[in-house]
Amino acid sequence: MPELVFFAGTMDCGKSTLALQIQHNRSARGLSGMIFTRNDRAGEGRLSSRLGLVTEAVEAGEGFDFHAHLVRHLTSGGRTDYVIADEAQFLDPGQVDQLACVVDDLGIDVFAFGITTDFRTRLFPGSRRLIELADRIESLQVEALCWCGARATHNARTVGGRMVVEGAQVVVGDVAGPQGTAGEDVGYEVLCRRHHRRRLTAAAARAGVLSPDVLPVDGADAPALHHG
Repeated sequence: MPELVFFAGTMDCGKSTLALQIQHNRSARGLSGMIFTRNDRAGEGRLSSRLGLVTEAVEAGEGFDFHAHLVRHLTSGGRTDYVIADEAQFLDPGQVDQLACVVDDLGIDVFAFGITTDFRTRLFPGSRRLIELADRIESLQVEALCWCGARATHNARTVGGRMVVEGAQVVVGDVAGPQGTAGEDVGYEVLCRRHHRRRLTAAAARAGVLSPDVLPVDGADAPALHHG
């Protein structure tokens, strides 16, 4: 039976790489797929991974209708055995409903890839709807790591190097050109929950005082050293 599968994780956990691997494996078996993306870091109409892999894709912007697009393609003699939708967190709930209709009405597998929560730890509308509708939700097995070495569970946005928790939900970073409100570069970083709550990015940790997280090593509180 065809399925709507949501592959979910934080940034840097290999979502786009897995999407490209699925496309490669299936095309190698003679299957024909259609790839969609939105707001990819490599630019419009491209699906890219941080490993440097890139492929062409259909840009699914605002107002794009997945079901209508597939119906037009099939009725004109085209073939589609599966659908890949990357950056699915940026889709609106109605577009996710269209992907479900592609599965149910057209009998085509749909593999959606996206992050679940934004830099404010709030669910993206597209991810929320995928969680509600997906036949399966798969957590990516490649764990992204916080700068401290713990498993990264949250996405942080930085503007001019400082972590922010307010602003527009969608601001594409990690590409040339994105700017903050005052012209600063916009970036993203994955953090564990503890350091996201403390707004302690890798840069801030190197510049900040580490005493809240480490044992005292001098004065009366220093642990005694025993020599064998």
